[in-house]
Amino acid sequence: MTTPVIFSENTKQQVKVYLVDSKEVVEKLDLTADEKAFVYTQHNDSKCESIYINRYTETIYVLFFNSKKIRVQKSESCRKQGAVLCSHINMHKWETVFISSPDGFASEVLAVAEGMALANYSFDKYKSDKKNKNTLKEIAIEKGLVSEHALAELNNTIEAVIWARDLVNEPLNKLNATDFSEIISEKIREVGGKTEILNKKKIEALKMGGLLAVNQGSIDPPTFTILEWNPENKMNDKPIILVGKGVVFDTGGYNLKTGSYMNDMKSDMAGAATVSAAVFAAAKSKIPLHVIALVPSTDNRLNGNAHVSGDVITMFDGTTVEVLNTDAEGRLILADALAYAKKFKPEMVFSFATLTGAASRAIGTQGIVVIESKATDIFNELEKSGNYVHERLVKFPNWSEYGEMIKSDIADLKNIGGESAGMITAAKFLEHFTNYPFIHFDIAGPAYLDRADGYRPKGGTGVGIRLLMHYFSTLKRQKSKE
Repeated sequence: MTTPVIFSENTKQQVKVYLVDSKEVVEKLDLTADEKAFVYTQHNDSKCESIYINRYTETIYVLFFNSKKIRVQKSESCRKQGAVLCSHINMHKWETVFISSPDGFASEVLAVAEGMALANYSFDKYKSDKKNKNTLKEIAIEKGLVSEHALAELNNTIEAVIWARDLVNEPLNKLNATDFSEIISEKIREVGGKTEILNKKKIEALKMGGLLAVNQGSIDPPTFTILEWNPENKMNDKPIILVGKGVVFDTGGYNLKTGSYMNDMKSDMAGAATVSAAVFAAAKSKIPLHVIALVPSTDNRLNGNAHVSGDVITMFDGTTVEVLNTDAEGRLILADALAYAKKFKPEMVFSFATLTGAASRAIGTQGIVVIESKATDIFNELEKSGNYVHERLVKFPNWSEYGEMIKSDIADLKNIGGESAGMITAAKFLEHFTNYPFIHFDIAGPAYLDRADGYRPKGGTGVGIRLLMHYFSTLKRQKSKE
């Protein structure tokens, strides 16, 4: 459930949060002399960022932040403080909180609220005992501190992130490819978008060999879903296309995953969840940009008819691919979608996927591996957005030599490139199917966590949505100046 952030003029709340950057600002707070002295002592002695005052009838938190830090550092520090505060509020079973700042630190107040709302997430849908459920129901901020537009966009983005987390956390027996397509389509239609679901017969007619090959071992049919937000006041002549890997469960096929490697494979559709939720947030926020998401979806299982190593398949664009590892299936379904994207003559295309263990091993859970093609300027803007929302991007090289590693002896390409540079050769495979500015985001590290990290929960994180929404807002401002 999403925790709404609202405006309020009612300062008589049980829990109040004051955001300050210095002891001088504390003088402006509605505190007694003894309480101010307590704050000074705590701040001087222990360098506390959050100081707790219990008045018995109400509770006050004074949150200190360093206003001398650069903007991105300030915002992330405030989000993290919001996450800590959320934990404290739920521990005490409080339901509402009021946040204000006597010196009008608007963006920092929004960041605190964002951190609290994101940290308040829990996936307890299938738990019988809900007595330990989070109690925080509403986050109020001082009316007039930020614009209504900024608040609405924040709420829409948070709602999208929470929805994506829920999708990623759903098990396969509750969310197969057909279920997934219907759910994301209905959600987009609710906010004014258009959708189309291509069933197996249509996929076969289009000869999407990658998606069909991965689906061969499944008892459930594949789907290919098109989600579109196309407002009348759009500022882009050509659409922005988002492609998301929708493998709702990945066994590895006949290259079967071993040990515990299969346990979290319900999350292998996190890329599809990201792009679906990004279209939802853009539509609900009425972003004046034409955005399309392409979502190929299936599970990757094995039976007597499943594709095997050594098979040669023909992709949507006619490219032949030698399959040397059935666990490198994500790039096969993405390739069909990337080739299909050409029909829209896009301005740019972004693919999101939990694609390679190599990306996770390279930088862990703290960033996203990115490879770009013909899109240097676009990447530079995305990198700024990533830094601001703390979904940081690490650009890897896209040298031509990596293309040599995926050449096949018997087909045009092979679907793996060897033991080294796995995240790059995977992206190089995808690049073959593009002829437009293209950026690939390998979210294998941050998409699903085995333990909570601040406002990122254990399980699905919804990574990439806040990044895209910030970038869309930036792009909107840029285009309005053209």
